[in-house]
Amino acid sequence: MGKKLFVGGLPWAMTNEDLGKLFVDAGTVESATIITDKMSGKSKGFGFVEMSTEDEAQAAVSSMNGTEIEGRSITVSEARPMTDRPAGGNRRF
Repeated sequence: MGKKLFVGGLPWAMTNEDLGKLFVDAGTVESATIITDKMSGKSKGFGFVEMSTEDEAQAAVSSMNGTEIEGRSITVSEARPMTDRPAGGNRRF
């Protein structure tokens, strides 16, 4: 089973394909997805990469975390499972 990684601090213009290409040196990339805003379709500046093995995922974290891409330092870490979040909308603080 593959290992999913969180990648933060991505350049706004990066595509799914660009993200996948960043990680090929660490091993086989099963998937690479940039998260976008539902309304505007623009990148939120983070995404997820799934590597084919645990060892490849660890190699990717070791080699890519803190790397500078287009002037931005990226964060690469093990993705955490999604948790239940309150529904969006008009929140008052």
